[in-house]
Amino acid sequence: MSGPSAGRVALVTGAAGGIGGAVVRRFVAEGGKVVGGDIDEAGLAALDAELGPEAFAGARCDVTVEDDVAALVALAAERFGGLDVVVANAGVGTLGEIADHDFRAWRRVVDLCLNGAFLTIKHGGRALRDAGRGGSIVTVASLNAVQPGRGLGAYCAAKAGAVALTEVAALELGRHGIRVNAVAPGLVRTSMTSYLWQMPGVVEEFVENAPLGRFAEPDEIANVIYFLASDQASFVTGALYGVDGGGRTMRYPDMIGGMERAMAAAASRPGRAPTTAG
Repeated sequence: MSGPSAGRVALVTGAAGGIGGAVVRRFVAEGGKVVGGDIDEAGLAALDAELGPEAFAGARCDVTVEDDVAALVALAAERFGGLDVVVANAGVGTLGEIADHDFRAWRRVVDLCLNGAFLTIKHGGRALRDAGRGGSIVTVASLNAVQPGRGLGAYCAAKAGAVALTEVAALELGRHGIRVNAVAPGLVRTSMTSYLWQMPGVVEEFVENAPLGRFAEPDEIANVIYFLASDQASFVTGALYGVDGGGRTMRYPDMIGGMERAMAAAASRPGRAPTTAG
């Protein structure tokens, strides 16, 4: 893809979310067509209404269900004649220190962030390989793949695994002309991070210490994903691109501490307990 990318077809999981939606819009804006999967059917319907059926096809897809992922890949061939780019974006986060973390919550994060990436790369990579035209796969990992955070054991482990999976896929698919890379966003202003504003001091700590002094916007992540999928990155594979505004250089915010402060504050205001992600 070297924009304009008319006729190129991308598959995006987690398409109704903040980063996923930004990726979908970027590819369509550059002349591409997109098949988007998500469990948020209302969000998919909104994208369809915004972008139109000639550019976007949405389908309910739980990336932890192999048949759903296979069907999404098949939809790309059915609606748009094939596939050129795969973006494994679906994921979720949760908070909990390892010694006290609920195993079901752990498994949900690992299932979505790691197993979901595996199934997306498996079926998307197979379609690209069998078509024989090359292509690109981009995994949305996280700064937490390389930087630990208190209470983020499941998320850190799952995203680190997704990076390792990306590197293996790059090794296996490179001879078929398929490049496989990952992006590692830091904190991004999306619905997934909205709970941070309920945690006293967390957002302030991040903004004060971050080199660029702010969260990322979803479009800024989508720009790098688009670059990696494009012909401008034709000799880039097996890479992890940090898109964290320099977040790797700082200590990660103490989200557990923020949650504890929020819960203490809520205790003095009955009926207004804070919520957390995932």
